[in-house]
Amino acid sequence: MTTLKGRLRAAVYLALRTGFRALPLSDGQRDRLRARFLDRHGDWVPPPARGRVAGGLSGTARRPLVRADEAAIGHVPYRSEALPEPLPATLVAFYLPQFHPFPQNDAWWGKGFTEWRNVARALPQFEGHVQPRLPADLGFYDLRNPQVMRDQATLAREYGVGAFCFYYYWFSGTTLMEDPLRQWLADDSIEMPFCLCWANENWARRWDGRNDDILIAQQHSAEDDLAFIAHVADYLRDRRAFKVDGKPMLLVYRPHLFPDARATAQRWRQWCREHDIGEIHLAYVQGFERPDPRDIGFDAAVEFPPNMSNPRALTADQYLINPDFAGDVRDWRELASEMAARPLPDYPLYPGVNPAWDNEARRSGKGRVYLHASPRGYRDWLSTTIHGRLSAVPAAERLVFINAWNEWAEGAVLEPDMRLGHAWLEATRQALVVPKAPQSPARPCVILQAIDSDNLGDQLAALRSTGLPWRVVVTTPAGLRAAVEQATQREGDQRVAVDIRVIDERQDAALSFLETAELLYSEGEQVQLTPAAGSVLPDAAALTRIFSAFSSEPELGLVLHARSEHAPLPIPARARGALRARIGLAVDHTADEDFTLGTSFWVRLSALRPLLDAHLPRSLFATHAGMGADEAGNAVTALIPAVVRHAGGRVRHADDLLH
Repeated sequence: MTTLKGRLRAAVYLALRTGFRALPLSDGQRDRLRARFLDRHGDWVPPPARGRVAGGLSGTARRPLVRADEAAIGHVPYRSEALPEPLPATLVAFYLPQFHPFPQNDAWWGKGFTEWRNVARALPQFEGHVQPRLPADLGFYDLRNPQVMRDQATLAREYGVGAFCFYYYWFSGTTLMEDPLRQWLADDSIEMPFCLCWANENWARRWDGRNDDILIAQQHSAEDDLAFIAHVADYLRDRRAFKVDGKPMLLVYRPHLFPDARATAQRWRQWCREHDIGEIHLAYVQGFERPDPRDIGFDAAVEFPPNMSNPRALTADQYLINPDFAGDVRDWRELASEMAARPLPDYPLYPGVNPAWDNEARRSGKGRVYLHASPRGYRDWLSTTIHGRLSAVPAAERLVFINAWNEWAEGAVLEPDMRLGHAWLEATRQALVVPKAPQSPARPCVILQAIDSDNLGDQLAALRSTGLPWRVVVTTPAGLRAAVEQATQREGDQRVAVDIRVIDERQDAALSFLETAELLYSEGEQVQLTPAAGSVLPDAAALTRIFSAFSSEPELGLVLHARSEHAPLPIPARARGALRARIGLAVDHTADEDFTLGTSFWVRLSALRPLLDAHLPRSLFATHAGMGADEAGNAVTALIPAVVRHAGGRVRHADDLLH
């Protein structure tokens, strides 16, 4: 807003918000009043801060000239693995049945429209903005094909998802997107449990359920309540209906839109008792308000992140590709940590988690984006929810809702995508395993760059002399593989486990380092030594003492062993700033150390998580990405000390530990 009227409205809004927050209201009262105000005066809310118009890794804002289906560092392929028995909780994933044509969408958006059209048209709005997000194994599926839902159910169950919660669209006798659900009912071969969530708000052109430009409206009434429950009775009677304490579960998205939610609940319960369904389990979604469910005649509530949370804004830190971007960028990490730490209320509540959120595909240039979501961060949130927040709840009663299985246009997706593959599903499966207590590192790892086999032999001999059980990863061009294999066989013994990774000899050293560090960390390794290429390793006593320091000092994150003989290439401040924003560091901090991969160093791999969890694309390190040769690699490695400190790690020099 630049007009005087707009500035006055913004000032009044901020004053009202300050006073509102000071009022002694319950969560339910506060949410109801906030929703009422926003529904009537949403235009009073000040727009988000604007991002940085100039800058970026190439000095000017740009759209990366790479394919949108590129696999990033941390891409995880499909793999089969047994789930823990018994499962510590039941995971229920929200499911959007939008992905097929139907007459109303043809009329509203054009012939043949599905959500895939929104998904495919999305563009990155700022440096590091991951758009478009494209499907992998399941492809751009059409839910009119019954095999699609069979495959989805199989994949979900294999990775630990116990049920789908289908969004259900009923508008006074008219249903939208119901054909796939009826098809599911008719296919008895699908063993996946399911429940329904009535999305009982208006369908608006803005996709937000508010009363602007309504496409089809709700007409809530006592008669409509009864017509609805009669229509969904087939789902409640189905043998696969998801049950709580033996009762079919039914969710409502926004119960406060009913004239009298308690009366609606009573009508439904009475109808089900009289029509051979019996008792039902009613829950509502905490997307817009948080009343005690018992006060509105319901049995439980369901958390629905990212709604009902307001993490820190990051918009002003972003280096814009689209100078007119007017969206809102938030910190997903704060969302996850804040919600994972929330105590359960004194009413029945099923916690919710969210793998990511970015609705740019639906709101071009005005999306709400939660940055820095990562599969590992989502895994930790889900694990804390299952094994922490719900630890006092009997295992058979633990439910966790995931938002969502396939909200592709909102960036909330567990299904495999081209960028990270099955990483979100793998994280889901890992979260079901009881976490292990932190332990001291069992062995050190080392990355050796094989320049020639003689030097490699000397390095392996130096490692063997320490008596430590090293895991060695040797990176080498294909042409040297045979010589490297001979050297490792000649110099190896049972205490030194050697893996050989063939890399393109033109591959950037920083990319090779990150890929190997990601591999080691994902396999549970903890401490890694990275000698400068061609360097002589320190003596056995020095290696042993530094590794022992990582065992005895849990806060130790990085040990600089030897300085590079070569000065690092200069990195423009704007390039550092754009990369800092992408990783999630403070953008305007400029006191980075002169650090390159010509420096020998030790690192605790968990201290690299901010960098690894950024899942940078491999093309960032290529000269065709719009920057000078080696600029991205140097920018990434220069930030390693800052990344370690951001993760809470301590940076020390080897001389301090050895003398």
